[in-house]
Amino acid sequence: MAHKTFISYKYSESRWLRDDIIDALGDDATYYKGENVDSKDMTDDKEATIKAALADMMYDTSVTIVILSPNMKDSDWIEWEVQYCLKNITRKDRTSQRNGLVGVIKKVDGDYSWLKYETENGGVNYHTEKLPKIINKNRHNSNPEIKDSNGLWDWLNGSYIAFVEEDEFLRNPQRYIDNAYDKSENDADGYDLTITV
Repeated sequence: MAHKTFISYKYSESRWLRDDIIDALGDDATYYKGENVDSKDMTDDKEATIKAALADMMYDTSVTIVILSPNMKDSDWIEWEVQYCLKNITRKDRTSQRNGLVGVIKKVDGDYSWLKYETENGGVNYHTEKLPKIINKNRHNSNPEIKDSNGLWDWLNGSYIAFVEEDEFLRNPQRYIDNAYDKSENDADGYDLTITV
């Protein structure tokens, strides 16, 4: 089933990946509600005007795709967009549901080592200092902890914001969008969410 989506990203380093994601959505791209190549340039607009335009795009979406890129912490908007999408927002007696979120790790110089690294015991870990606080606070936050069939932490369901490599996401975006949506369906019951930082 298609879901209305929004993509949060640092424009200067991820707009091509945004376009690739929209292309990978295929027919479901009609449900995409964010910026695209035809969007008005808001660079010189006032902060309040930009926030209002972004809020209009995000309000009736149900899934937010966050492109994780090396300089995303320098973005003026990503942390605010993620916080907005984690809230239930009321407008004119109608309340939007909080969005499901998925983090897509951008490939840089052919791999993901700018963010992802292998631990001594063969596990995977992340350079979390490169990510906005709101994203880090919503990782490893299932309650109770969700484990896979081997008794290990479930990488896809153990965090409200799962991380997926760009290549894997582009192969099967619907899988990860559906997973994010499913987590939000019951108002994120089962996750200790951080809404603001």
